Amino acid sequence: MGEKTIKIEGIHPPDIFGLREEKLRLLKNIFPKLKLISRGDELIVIGENEETAFFEGKLELMLAHFEKYGKLTEENILEIMAHDTGIADAASSGEGELLLYGKNGVAIKARSPNQQRMVSSFKKHDMLFAIGPAGTGKTYTAVALAVKALKNKEVKRIILTRPAVEAGENLGFLPGDLKDKLDPYLRPLYDALRDMIPPARLAAYLEDGTIEIAPLAFMRGRTLDNAFAILDEAQNATENQLKMFLTRMGKSARFIVTGDITQIDLPRNQVSGLLAAIKVLNHIKGIDFVFLNERDVIRHELVSRIIKAYEESGKALKQEDEAKKAEARNDKNAKNSDPKENNKKPQ
Repeated sequence: MGEKTIKIEGIHPPDIFGLREEKLRLLKNIFPKLKLISRGDELIVIGENEETAFFEGKLELMLAHFEKYGKLTEENILEIMAHDTGIADAASSGEGELLLYGKNGVAIKARSPNQQRMVSSFKKHDMLFAIGPAGTGKTYTAVALAVKALKNKEVKRIILTRPAVEAGENLGFLPGDLKDKLDPYLRPLYDALRDMIPPARLAAYLEDGTIEIAPLAFMRGRTLDNAFAILDEAQNATENQLKMFLTRMGKSARFIVTGDITQIDLPRNQVSGLLAAIKVLNHIKGIDFVFLNERDVIRHELVSRIIKAYEESGKALKQEDEAKKAEARNDKNAKNSDPKENNKKPQ
């Protein structure tokens, strides 16, 4: 265990760590084993030497990115953690690459720049992480790639899974058996499949196990050979759960992990496995990360505006909450330093 002080020279620290240190909190989540303390133009790092050195290297890349582009967003930080570079130039959107023909002959394409990056990257990597907000088509594109692989006989089956984390709702009070309770939660995966596979064939695939949709806990102890596996909503998997899923990978298997780090529903004392994976797996050959953003939203145009509005509102609420906490601390310190208060005798 050691302590190191890093001086931020020539850059206003809030430009790196955020006006309310929101980007510093993101770094704390990515590096839970380190204690990070910002004091003026200095950052104090406390932790094991190896972890500290790794963090320092990433921080240097963040500073270099800011000096080159004049800004550093949370998205830039995540990209740096995964690739050692900031946001790469996106491919030209054009008409999008055709993946397959779905129900009623509808052409299913990778339409947005980062969806195209997903398709291009998956041609070169057996494991892909697609990370971005709701509506960016990351899950839909992943399912389309899986169905295409199945149709081309590149794999023998498709496994679709999600962590069974209740997003503010209690599944235990829903009627029916376990399957009945979980089916609504897994409905987005069914919806994507229905767009791509005729109803009768889809029913047959689900019946004989060619396509399996199940909670993440059901993956434990299995080896997925000749399979295309997708873990959706991975931000709600713990580090151990995500490690368990990734190590299910068998021979001739392909894996895609999708998630939205702004929608973590885990208890406060648990770190998202997806955040940890960005740091731990970014240099492993055969694994790639693609980050999507509001520019990739393919739902109604209002969705992109809604995402942006909630992000701004969330930042404002955080700032207001932090301001109240700071005011409370100042009041407490002032009271403790008041000699009249200190000299008061108990009645």
